[in-house]
This record gives sequence, C-alpha cells and structure tokens, in this order.
Amino acid sequence: MCFKRILLLFLFSLSLFSGSVAQQVSLRETSTGVEFLLDGKQVLRYQTAKAAVPSGVKEAYSKSGFIHPIQSPSGQILSRIQPEDHYHHYGIWGPWARATIGGKEVDFWNLGDEKGRVDFFRILSKKQAGGAAELTVRQNHIDLKASKENQIAMEEDLRIKVKPADKGRYLVEYTSTLRTQLPGGILLDDYRYGGGIGFRATEVWGDANSSILTSEGKNRASADGSNARWILVTGQSDHSSGKSGILFMSHNTNQAHPEPLRVWPLGQYEGKGNVFIEFCPIRYNSWEIQPGQRYILSYRMLVFDGELSVQEAENYWKSFVK
Repeated sequence: MCFKRILLLFLFSLSLFSGSVAQQVSLRETSTGVEFLLDGKQVLRYQTAKAAVPSGVKEAYSKSGFIHPIQSPSGQILSRIQPEDHYHHYGIWGPWARATIGGKEVDFWNLGDEKGRVDFFRILSKKQAGGAAELTVRQNHIDLKASKENQIAMEEDLRIKVKPADKGRYLVEYTSTLRTQLPGGILLDDYRYGGGIGFRATEVWGDANSSILTSEGKNRASADGSNARWILVTGQSDHSSGKSGILFMSHNTNQAHPEPLRVWPLGQYEGKGNVFIEFCPIRYNSWEIQPGQRYILSYRMLVFDGELSVQEAENYWKSFVK
C-alpha cells in the first residue's frame, strides 16, 4: 500500500509538467519592474520602482518590492494594490507588522505610521532555463526611526520562480531568506497579521462571488486563526469557466507549520472587494531572528482558471514538500 501511494504521487508529479513541455517562461526587465512571461504573455510582475500613490494620498504609502499583477493563465488579473480601505496593501507581499528592535516597536507593514517599511534594493540574479524563469532580489526592511547606520534592520533575499504546470496552469515558488546584522537581533512579535505571504485579491471578488477552502476543511467563515498546509482562493472571472484562482501552499519546514492564517471575515466592507488572506507564522508565537543566522520561509502558488478539486490541491502540496 505504501509503495502504491509513492507511485501515485510520482505519477502525479510527472503529470504537473506533461502537456506543458512546449510552454516557456521568460523574463523581461523594464524601468519599473521585472515581468514573467508564459509563452510571451505576462502572468506576473515584480515591482522594483516605487508605485505612485493616488492623488491626495500620503507619499509614505508609495512602495516597491511586491508582486502585482498576478494573472491567471487566461490573463485575468487576480491581485490588487492600494485599495482605499488599506493603501498599504500591495498584491502579494509580506512585511512584518510588529517587531521589537533595541527595546522599541517597529512596524514594517503599516506604511502610514512611518515607523518602518520594506522596499526593493537590488536584483541579485536572473535565470531562464528548462522552460522556467527565476528572479532573486534583495529587499531591505528599514527601521525609519533608527540611526542611519542601523536603519537596515533585516535583509531579505526573495526568490521568485515561475514554471508551467499541467492543464495550462502555472506554479510560482516564493522563497524568503531573512537575516539581520544588528548585534541584539530582532524579535518578530506575535500578532494577528504580518510576515509570511499575504494576498489582497482583485476588487471584483467579495462575499457573493468568491470562496476560500483550507487543507483542514475550513471555509471563509471559519478559516481565520486556523492552521493550514494550503489555502485555496477562487473567484469570479471572465474566463469561459467563470472562475479563476490561486492555491497557496506552505512548506512543512516553515516556522509554525502548519501555519496560522489571517483571513478577512465575511461582511467586511459591505461584502465587496474584501478578500485578503495570509500565511502568518507569528500569529500565536513570536520568532527570534538572531544576528548572522539565516531564516527561510518557502511558499508555492498554483495559478489556474476553472475549478481545482480538493484532491488536486492535496496532491500539489504533497509534490511541493516531497
């Protein structure tokens, strides 16, 4: 029986790339970001330049170092930035909301408070081979209230890798490596949101036309605060099936895995444009970041049009962690 399970998982892993051999992912760098192209069509963009804020909005909300847009294989835009309810929300991103540094609190998430921020610093590498493309960047976590020599509280090397999957879908690997050089280290405080990987969905999705399901069977009403290996977010789109979505997966080596979730409740903002989810490894327990050490968080996304079954989601996660 054990051999049969292993064989089935192996065959599924092979199927992830069957039928997609001809597909190629490439990179295109512009003055404001790096685009990932699947067979010549953009599916994902990493922002290297600070995004301009809407007229009348505080300049502190402008930032770089995030993914937007992320698009389904058919081109449906699934992410959103700078919504009026939270100007500091940026597509797919993951700053820490509460950190203790030198005895004081630093907030890298809430840009309007002007205590801290996370921005793109430089490109470390770009790779294209085997039908896949990979970008590694350095992002700096900046303590705005610190002395100039201590403002870079943490360095984060973020690796984004995109490759084709089965059924016209594609996979995104999102790997964050954190380190600090501050002699006293950093305590990432326990809090209900921040860190890990967050996703603010398109303004099209709300209570009536989207759904959430976790690996533990939780839905939109019950997922917040629960732990999960994966979370499936699906919503209405202009694809012929009427649906598109993203499966977010947490690696089993991550801090606090299976990871706690932050999921906005039903009814927020009158049920419209209110889909936000996050893997939040510090939701219940703080995390020490000691100087000179490396700390890695690994996530994978499957981006798709149409339906994705629970069994498919489970198999994709197993393939990720095997």
